[in-house]
Amino acid sequence: MDLLGLRKQIDEIDNELIPLLLKRMSVSEQVAKYKAERGMPVLNSEREQQILDDVASKCGKHGDTIKTVFAATMDASRALQHKIIGGGKELRAEIEKGIKIDKLDTCSKPIACQGVEGAYSGVTSKKIFPDTPIHFHKRFEDVFEAVNRGDSKFGIIPVENSTAGSVHESYDLIMKYRFYVVGAYDLKIEHCLCAKSDTKYEDITDVYSHPQALSQCNNFLRNFDFTGINYSNTAAAAKFVSESDKNNIAVICSELAAKKYGLKILKRDIQNNDKNTTRFIVISKELAIVSDAQKISLIFSLPHKTGSLYRVLGRFSMAGLNLTKIESRPIENSDFSYYFYVDVLGNVKDEATLDLICALSDELPEFEFLGNFHEGK
Repeated sequence: MDLLGLRKQIDEIDNELIPLLLKRMSVSEQVAKYKAERGMPVLNSEREQQILDDVASKCGKHGDTIKTVFAATMDASRALQHKIIGGGKELRAEIEKGIKIDKLDTCSKPIACQGVEGAYSGVTSKKIFPDTPIHFHKRFEDVFEAVNRGDSKFGIIPVENSTAGSVHESYDLIMKYRFYVVGAYDLKIEHCLCAKSDTKYEDITDVYSHPQALSQCNNFLRNFDFTGINYSNTAAAAKFVSESDKNNIAVICSELAAKKYGLKILKRDIQNNDKNTTRFIVISKELAIVSDAQKISLIFSLPHKTGSLYRVLGRFSMAGLNLTKIESRPIENSDFSYYFYVDVLGNVKDEATLDLICALSDELPEFEFLGNFHEGK
């Protein structure tokens, strides 16, 4: 038989499967109503596993393949049941309250940023909150604590760079504090090599900056055989170099920081990538979802079962949602267990999106909705 004939057979089999799958979904609707009346949870992981094991044993060499098909069918069935029951009631109420906030209100409090004047986080703050003063803090965690105490309504921290990747410390603090993400901004980063006015280019041996900035400019550093030295912040490094009595050191920082601390710019645009961009997020203790929100952030853990991550990611695909980031971070004091941080394009005003998030909040061992926000550029 030729390929056309084989494909015809497959089409005929598919046509036989469709009414059976529709019948299964119809029964799932009845199951949902039964569970709703008796206050039963949608997910029965023990029963699902028994069914999947039984399927695998009955299907011989195709056991694992057919098992995957059945698992996807179960996921779709559960999604339908959650929609009927309206799972995640507490999360739904929380989101409904957050949606009622039209725009970000600083409550006349300063924005918390890490570093000193001239830092990229400060530049970002002025992009988002142009008329709000900034309080700078020494460490990233100090920013979280300022928000935690209520000294600032919002904090701004970097989470990712297009060249150097994730800022792991920021993600770990997000996991620790579980604050909401209420905004984001992608800032184009243009690094400069700067030094004191009496420092000669040929005398420079050591270059100070934040580890992310050093990574973003490592080609330049390598070409000139400079030694990169980690510092807490690019602008703080600029301040240090300006106050130092050494004449063999320089800094990688912004033009703004160079001007602020009286440094001369020896070379501009030294980053590896011309499109070098850092994503900053706005953190808050209170949920606020602006009307033009287009990105969702979530944290969750997974049961230790084969394919658990694959099946959760499939749920996003089933709902038509595009994942733009997934980051795993170890759970403190655990034996190789992980939290997953996920960014998804979408808005919780969409019924299918809200249903999915609420369903996952009911099903997963740990689940946090971090926010639905607008990302500016």
